[in-house]
Amino acid sequence: MITKAKVFYGDKFAGLLERIDTGYKFSYETEYLEDKSPKPISLTLPLSTYSYYSNILFSFFDGLIPEGLLLDVAQPIGN
Repeated sequence: MITKAKVFYGDKFAGLLERIDTGYKFSYETEYLEDKSPKPISLTLPLSTYSYYSNILFSFFDGLIPEGLLLDVAQPIGN
């Protein structure tokens, strides 16, 4: 099971999405926030030095999950 995912904005590492005991956590990377012109990955996840928490997957990320055949292709090897 995947518990962490790197999140990129274009080619820049923007933050880390993690599955935790109580749900999910998203945190922007400090270097990304200190960039000359950082942009939020979503309007629902504005730039912040604080982490975001949710008991369900953030809707922004949920909308990116592949379905059907694409989901089968996206599965990690060994699952």
